[in-house]
Amino acid sequence: MEYHNHLGTSQGRRHRDLTPLRMCRGLMCLLVLLSTAFMMLVYFGFMGAVMLRLFSIHYSRKTTSFFFGAWLALWPFLFEKINKTKVFFSGETVPARERVLLIANHRTEVDWMYLWDLALRKGRQGYIKYILKSSLMKLPVFGWGFHILEFISVERKWEVDESTMRQMLSTFKDPQDPLWLALFPEGTDYTEQKCIRNQKYAAENGLPILKNVLLPRTKGFCACLEELRGSLDAVYDVTIGYKHRCPTFMDNVYGVDPSEVHIHVRRIRLDDIPTSEDEISSWLMDTYRLKDQLLSNFYTEGHFPHQGTEEDLSTVKCLVNCVAVIALISFCMYLTFFTSFFFKMYVSLVCAYLASATYFNIRPLPIVGLLKA
Repeated sequence: MEYHNHLGTSQGRRHRDLTPLRMCRGLMCLLVLLSTAFMMLVYFGFMGAVMLRLFSIHYSRKTTSFFFGAWLALWPFLFEKINKTKVFFSGETVPARERVLLIANHRTEVDWMYLWDLALRKGRQGYIKYILKSSLMKLPVFGWGFHILEFISVERKWEVDESTMRQMLSTFKDPQDPLWLALFPEGTDYTEQKCIRNQKYAAENGLPILKNVLLPRTKGFCACLEELRGSLDAVYDVTIGYKHRCPTFMDNVYGVDPSEVHIHVRRIRLDDIPTSEDEISSWLMDTYRLKDQLLSNFYTEGHFPHQGTEEDLSTVKCLVNCVAVIALISFCMYLTFFTSFFFKMYVSLVCAYLASATYFNIRPLPIVGLLKA
């Protein structure tokens, strides 16, 4: 455990110093990301996820995923090309364009962002959906985006979450709709204090004592498998490790940490996962025991086994995408601020709708389906 104290912790010296230049660059990137997110939501999110959804859920999702996939690709560009964070992939080379349930350890508040790096390489960055705590839906602008992209919000109380979660999962069953559904079974990010409490609980209840991950909560994972098993191609077991310091959100923005992100992927066939809830729970516990050992080895050796399963991102493609997104959003800004009053009114009304729809969890149904009903 001595090596663990200086590899992958949230303490210690930053990999790069926070200079005025890094701070200015980071804040400029964050401003671009926020402004483009807002305009993308107002002009393309509303049209794709609301207006087009009145006619077809399938084409609504394809349109929304196309535009937001382009925006989400800006984050790996920031991480890997601007901040020069090295992202290493290991384990198995998974096929592109599968419908999958993805489970990952939850080391820090930005783990979910690095899953975009994997999704981008598989052409699925616009189709990844997360199960996340409901408080994140209250974030301005970002909460609207989570709603538009059909993220599942939970209170982390199964008696409250079960009906909502199953209802949302039931809408993801169409095999024609691409899907990457990401779940963090630990339910919260890892800290030393949480780990100590977890180990005490495990010892009292005859469960495995884990050092690098928390005990997984099994109810949500079981529900995902029960609802989606027939429409999924596989389950991806993803393990994330950081060098040399676990990053915060602003560490990512400024580019001071991490120096390296290591992502290990294991593809699991649905036939290899049991079907009863008790057996699924035991299987998930065993999976996290293996994940804990994998992380122990990572903290000792500095890498996961079978490294080098994915290629680096193309700088040219990243730049083309970045320029295209900024150009498109600049045109939307021009319409909003320098042309007809109609666009200002449109933006105001859409903001009011998105805020209300996110708060009350409203999603329109296709008109044809309503008429048939």
